[in-house]
Amino acid sequence: MTPDAEIRECSLDPAIAARLKRTNDGLVASIVQDAADGTVLMMAWMDDHALAYTLATRKGTYWSRSRGAYWVKGETSGHVQHVRQVRLDCDGDTVLLTVDQTGAACHTGTRSCFDGDQLL
Repeated sequence: MTPDAEIRECSLDPAIAARLKRTNDGLVASIVQDAADGTVLMMAWMDDHALAYTLATRKGTYWSRSRGAYWVKGETSGHVQHVRQVRLDCDGDTVLLTVDQTGAACHTGTRSCFDGDQLL
């Protein structure tokens, strides 16, 4: 079974699904935070299947809009995320994942996708 097929077999609890407010293309923003020190590591998109797979496996799993495919963080890089906690914000339009991050969280190789330009 391919990872994509495995991810598609997971289904989200209907009570959780009912609380989500998705974009027009069925996605919810997810913010990923380091469990050890609270650093915001990255932002990625999830659909119901990615969220269900994340909850079932505790592996950070997301939907790539550019590739049109699922990706499990660290599957190719080894920079895995062990998900400790998942929270839904008050509006139901953002998910917060608290993770133990191994290696870089950003695709550029930095610890955080927010290590770059500080605007204020």
